[in-house]
Amino acid sequence: MTKLSPRANKELRLALQLIGFGFFVLPPAVYTVGLQVVGDYTDDGGLWALTSSIWLEFIRLNPMALLLVLSPYLIIQTFRFSYYFRHKK
Repeated sequence: MTKLSPRANKELRLALQLIGFGFFVLPPAVYTVGLQVVGDYTDDGGLWALTSSIWLEFIRLNPMALLLVLSPYLIIQTFRFSYYFRHKK
């Protein structure tokens, strides 16, 4: 098995942490904000139904579920690229 360089290892850990955040923290956050904005949903199954729906759609490669789950990683990468190109001389 090939050993990753320290830089690749750092990038992989960052990606896994941010995607994990998008996978496990964002669905409950979306549900909570939805409760505050829209109010109580009727016959939807609650938090678990929303979370499992997002996970299932992620596996089915639904673009909106992919965007939600990958958004923390994509936002951080956008900031990093922007910083890099802005300070590159």
